[in-house]
Amino acid sequence: MFVPHSRGPISELVSGLVRLSPDDVSATPVSVPDCAAVPPVADEDLQLALWVCYELSYQGFDGVDDGWEWHPALVGVRRELERRWLAGLRDLVTQAEVQPRFVPQELERLALQDDGPPLAKFLQGRATREQFREFVIHRSVYHLKEADPHSWAIPRLNGPVKAALIEIQADEYGQGRPERMHSELFRATMRALGLNDTYGHYVSRVPAQTLAVSNMMSFFGLNRRWVGAAIGQLAIFEMTSSLPNRRYGNGLRRLGGDQVATLFYDEHVEADAVHEQIASHDLCGAFALRHPDRAADVLFGAACGLAVEAEFARYLLGSWASDTSTLLQHNAAA
Repeated sequence: MFVPHSRGPISELVSGLVRLSPDDVSATPVSVPDCAAVPPVADEDLQLALWVCYELSYQGFDGVDDGWEWHPALVGVRRELERRWLAGLRDLVTQAEVQPRFVPQELERLALQDDGPPLAKFLQGRATREQFREFVIHRSVYHLKEADPHSWAIPRLNGPVKAALIEIQADEYGQGRPERMHSELFRATMRALGLNDTYGHYVSRVPAQTLAVSNMMSFFGLNRRWVGAAIGQLAIFEMTSSLPNRRYGNGLRRLGGDQVATLFYDEHVEADAVHEQIASHDLCGAFALRHPDRAADVLFGAACGLAVEAEFARYLLGSWASDTSTLLQHNAAA
């Protein structure tokens, strides 16, 4: 994967830096240009720049020196972008505070009251094959590295809380069987729809709202300060995904998808139903009791998960309602 084309001065700064040798760049802090006058969740320039910074901690880029991951100049840029992204996340949600022992119940309340745009219903009953293909392209940004952002939390937990997270992650990684890894199941769905299943292939085609979903998880996962938010976001995802995945699978079957094409969604209907109780009680509930000062972080992560996903869904449904593709043109700039 190569560094994607920039979408503004911030992503131009980041892409310009990583194309140099890190040994030739001073550790002196770099000035970060101002953001566009839009909410961070919809800021093409900010989200792409942050995604590039984060990707250096995953699989990296062809032609980019691995030394950039922790180069002081780029870390300083990333920290400033994270500050802006965190402010944007706080603007999207209402911070909930409850007693630590009631965290599982509050997660259940958030899941029940979630009334985001009916994306899953649309894909189940009305989407064209091309619209479903677009949806899969968007999701490939995360699903081709599914579970990886949450795995950063494993060494930051201990005891039964760590065991609960590992139980969930083991399923995500196919219980040690490569062909059962959820990322591999998603690749099969992509191939069935005639899409390129190469990691990162479609990043240049997806908008800020899609990158924001991935960046939210990476921000929580890569910062130990936000480990509570990381598991909170994971929990709410598990608690709200069984029904949508059933609808995605049924929608793909309606469009001619076979058992191989729909296996990714069918697998999540069952797996996420099992994970729901583990995530809300054994993971988040136990964490909140062990770390009562971090209980609010758990709920913040959950609320952010719902809010950012809602922004993503609004973007897709709004574009389709206007008979417009949800994908950016190649080399699109902000």
